[in-house]
Amino acid sequence: MKNYQHNSKTGSQYNGMAVYQHDSKAVQSAPEIDQLADRFIASLDVAPSSRETYRRQLKGFFLWMAQAGENNPDRETILRYKAYLTEQKLSSFSISGYIVAVRKFFEWTEGTRQYPNIARGVKGAKKAQGFRKDPLTVAQIHELLNSIPRDTLEGKRDFALLTLMVNTGLRTIEIERAEVADIRQETGEAVLWIQGKGHDTKDAFVMLTASVLKPVQEYLSARGAVKETAPLFTTTGNRGHGEALTTRSIRRIVKERLAGIDIVSGRLSAHSLRHTAVTLALLSGASLQDAQAMARHSNINTTLIYAHNISRIQSAPERGIERILKVG
Repeated sequence: MKNYQHNSKTGSQYNGMAVYQHDSKAVQSAPEIDQLADRFIASLDVAPSSRETYRRQLKGFFLWMAQAGENNPDRETILRYKAYLTEQKLSSFSISGYIVAVRKFFEWTEGTRQYPNIARGVKGAKKAQGFRKDPLTVAQIHELLNSIPRDTLEGKRDFALLTLMVNTGLRTIEIERAEVADIRQETGEAVLWIQGKGHDTKDAFVMLTASVLKPVQEYLSARGAVKETAPLFTTTGNRGHGEALTTRSIRRIVKERLAGIDIVSGRLSAHSLRHTAVTLALLSGASLQDAQAMARHSNINTTLIYAHNISRIQSAPERGIERILKVG
C-alpha cells in the first residue's frame, strides 16, 4: 500500500484508496500502513491485552492483503478477506474478531479523515445459538472432585481451584488475576472480588460458600505464609514456582483432571465448569437477573440461552411422543 499520488482535481490517492481533503487542502502525505495501525492502536481506550489482540488481528489482515495482492482495497476486498477467514475453518467467534478489528480500523481512518470506511456494514460470521462447550452433569462433577487426592499441595490446589470454578462460574482470566487479599467479607459472608473480562478494576465479586471457602483455605494454609498481594493460585513445580497460574495452565489442569476420569472431549473443558455453574444456578431456582450477576454476563440474552436450554429439556415433547408410541 504505497505509491502515494496527488491529483489537484480529484484529491489525494494512496495506492488507489481515496484520501480525504481537509480544510480544502489535500492531505500532502500518507503514513506507512504499520505506522497508521500503530496510531489507531494508540487511540483505543481499551486494556493492554485488548490492544495486543487488535494489533495481532490487524497484522493478519495486512499480511493477507500483501499475499493476495490487494493493492487497491475497497468493500469487495473486505468481503474477500471474510471469505478467506471462513475457508481457514476458523470459528465464528474468531472470524468476527478479525472483522471487528478491520471495521474499527477503517472507522478510525474515516473519523480522522484519512481514508473512507470501506468496511462499513460488513458483518462478522453468524454465531450459532448455544455454546461451544458443554456443561458437566452432577454425577461427573462429583466424580471429578472425588478423583483429586488432597494429600499434596498440588492436589489441594487443584481441588480448591475446580471447586471454586464449578460453584462460581469464574473465567480463567478472572482466576489468573485473583490475589489472596481479594478474599474478603461482605455483610458477614465470604466473597472473592474479581477483575472481570474487559474490566480495569476488581469491581465485582462471587460468594464463597462454606464448601468452597474451606478447600481454598486449606490450600492457602498448606502454602504457608504468603503476602496478601500473592496470587490466589500458583504454580507448584520447580520451574516458576509460586507464580500465578496462567489461563493456559488452568485450562491444562482441568483437561488433565477430566482425562483422569476418562472424560476426553473437545466440548468439555475449563469453560465447561463456567457453563456448569450457570446451569446449576438456574436449576436451583436462581432468577435470570441473579444468574446474570453471578456470571457477569453483559447481556441478559446470554443468560437466556441457558434458561431456554433448561426449559427445552425439562418440557421436551419428545418424551410425550415416546409415551404415545409405547401405548400404541
